[in-house]
Formats: sequence, C-alpha cells, structure tokens
Amino acid sequence: MASFHVIEPATEAQWQAYYDLRWQVLREPWGQPRGSERDELEAEAVHRAVVHNQHIIAVGRLHYIDETTGQIRYMAVAPKYHRKGVASLLLRSLEEASLCKTITLNSRESACGFYQNNGYTLGSETHTLYGEIRHFEMHKELIHG
Repeated sequence: MASFHVIEPATEAQWQAYYDLRWQVLREPWGQPRGSERDELEAEAVHRAVVHNQHIIAVGRLHYIDETTGQIRYMAVAPKYHRKGVASLLLRSLEEASLCKTITLNSRESACGFYQNNGYTLGSETHTLYGEIRHFEMHKELIHG
C-alpha cells in the first residue's frame, strides 16, 4: 500500500509545489491564469498537503469565517491519486486542525458524493464557475474531543 503523509507546507519548494498543483487541477483546465489559484486569505489560512515519495500530490486550505465557522477551499488531488483515500486523509487533517464547530465548503457537483461520504450535508446550489462547473454548499458539524 502507498505511503501518504500530511504536511503543512513550510519551505519555498513546498509552497511552489502546493500552488502549482492547485493551479494545475483547479484552474489550468479552464484556461485560467497563474495567480487565479490564490486569494487574499492565504496568509491567515490553514494549509495542508499530502506527500507521496517526496512529491505533493494533494492540497487543501481552511480559513475562518467567524469564531465558530470555517470554510474549506481549494481541495485538489493529482489525477493519478484519485480514489486512493488521499482526499479523505487531507480532509480529515483540515478538520482536525480546525478550531471551529462548523465547516462549510462549496463543492463541485462531481465531488458532492465524496463530501457526503465524509459526513457533509448537501445544501443548495451556490454558483456555476466558468459557466460550466456547478457548485453546492455543504456543511459538517465537528465534534472536538
């Protein structure tokens, strides 16, 4: 079985690989420019990446909306690692790092089943990105023990 572990990016090379993967998976296929994979909340957010054989293969971010609610964004897994448990590992790591009671996210329609399998409740449609990628609000109540 493959060995995957979660890190918080720390070195310049890790950050470069983190943002490269985010752009390659979430923006490049729709012709979006480099830089579109980042926003104004990067510095205050919690970042995690999954590493395999010293390569970053999945990334995700959590930022705080208020004292009780966090939002997960920019979840991206390299295509060859889909359906290998990598995204669930990353999601659990972000949830564990959270100090919130509730996590929200806007899921691409194609990923709603994944989030439901990980305990998230499906809400209403929120927006359509690039005129073709439908997104749905989802949330999960966390129990910190």
